[in-house]
Amino acid sequence: MASPDQELVPLLDKDGVRLTVDDALATVTLTNPAKRNAQSPALWRALAEAGRQLPGSVRVVVLRGEGKSFSAGLDRQMFTPEGIEGEPSLIDLARGGDAELDAAIAEFQEGFTWWRRNDVVSIAAVQGHAIGAGFQLALACDLRVVADDVQFAMRETSLGLVPDLTGTHPLVSLIGYARALEICATGRFVHAEEAVSTGLANVAVPVDQLDGAVRDLAAALLAAPRDAVIETKALLLGAQDRDYEAQRAAERAAQARRLRDLAGVGE
Repeated sequence: MASPDQELVPLLDKDGVRLTVDDALATVTLTNPAKRNAQSPALWRALAEAGRQLPGSVRVVVLRGEGKSFSAGLDRQMFTPEGIEGEPSLIDLARGGDAELDAAIAEFQEGFTWWRRNDVVSIAAVQGHAIGAGFQLALACDLRVVADDVQFAMRETSLGLVPDLTGTHPLVSLIGYARALEICATGRFVHAEEAVSTGLANVAVPVDQLDGAVRDLAAALLAAPRDAVIETKALLLGAQDRDYEAQRAAERAAQARRLRDLAGVGE
């Protein structure tokens, strides 16, 4: 891997999103710290494009935000009548037909859906504010390493909205229905200690150790054989939708593939 101070040429650098690749490790960086990495439809399209541009060599993807905050959520300009230049405002979207509105939200979600695909493991490195869309972007990843100053909050309900950027499924899976409902309905902050104790975060570290902790985790993930990690991730993700017997069968099938591959008799 490149050293931390070695400059990597971005494969993508636009609309507040930069993608760099160092062999098997990719880094997606939110690059608008002046606005605390506030999110817009253009940023969501860039996130989706980053997923499409990932080379096949990539095994681990790190998601990070420049500055003091990971992402403070939606760009509040989206709530104004004029909206963001070149983008439909929320009011414009509401005035559209059902199919058009559904398609618009589905397009927004595409920037949040690829992080859990089986061929990569994604890590969100989260510091400072991770609010609303920022919280949901962190939830889109497989793993979360947080700084001790992290402040998660789901503020959509207090704005009269619901979390719609794919965050509700992983949130309930991680911390359970009752706690997820309480966090979403109240919009309160979740800090580092609670995030770790409830399973929302894997580990919390001092702010100045965040990058190092993420590098160590990425290195540990890359040390394991790729195909074994892919099969294991698929098994664990699928476990939520299978009963006990179906999961046993899935384990047997996955292990049969691994054994045949290791014996050199796989397809």
